[in-house]
Amino acid sequence: MSSAFPEPSAVETHGPARAIAMVNQKGGVGKTTSSVSLGAALAGYGRRVLLVDFDPQASMTIAFGLNPDDPSSVPLNVYNLIMDAECHVGDVVITTDVVRLDLLPGGIELSGAEQQLVNEVGREKFLARALAPVMSEYDFIIIDCQPSLGLLTTNALVAAHDVIIPMNCEYLAMRGVKLLLDTIDKVQTRLDSPVNLLGVLGTMYDPRTLHSREVLERMRERFGTQVFQTLIPRTIRFSDATVAGEPITSYLPDSNGAEAYEQLAREVLAR
Repeated sequence: MSSAFPEPSAVETHGPARAIAMVNQKGGVGKTTSSVSLGAALAGYGRRVLLVDFDPQASMTIAFGLNPDDPSSVPLNVYNLIMDAECHVGDVVITTDVVRLDLLPGGIELSGAEQQLVNEVGREKFLARALAPVMSEYDFIIIDCQPSLGLLTTNALVAAHDVIIPMNCEYLAMRGVKLLLDTIDKVQTRLDSPVNLLGVLGTMYDPRTLHSREVLERMRERFGTQVFQTLIPRTIRFSDATVAGEPITSYLPDSNGAEAYEQLAREVLAR
């Protein structure tokens, strides 16, 4: 796959981290695949990356072959990190098999976190406070959000510098986007957060179909240059990589999917 973006240096660098929230309240748009694959691609270019599984479904954790329901596999998760003042990132973080790529695993316990946080002072800033001690240890922190715009997602937006919106190239893709953009705007203004829309990522793109091409055209009409030039193809290989418990960039490094996320990493670095 050719790229208009310069090949980034593979020399390892160190922080302060640029935190990116992967957000879309619609499910099944490729948030977890994009979080894992972009993180692995950035690590491949020498960046230290921390992945944060902030979804009670814990799909990102499962994508690394871990069982979020088994304490011997995942003793502590990000719920413990944000809800227990005595818990620190070092107690929770898991070193993956991908060089320079670490994981803060998720778990079903997060489903109860929103209700517990409602009456807390500064409830929108729990994740930001938890991550603050390790911001200097990473170049990128990528937060995989649940498919909703609740308090967990607000925490992710407050903790983040940038937002990437994965959007599948299908008819209903743009439904609800205005609500998401309004939420980002409210976080910026009401919570004094510098979070910025880094870009909209077209996923599950099939250039052979008129449908995909028309949806992509609508995205570009709506968002202009905020749409990444990189397009993520529709392929079963992403599911194969999840079953294998590793990112597609290491499982099938020569696949179209791996090449797409490597191009996306170059584009993110260029932005």
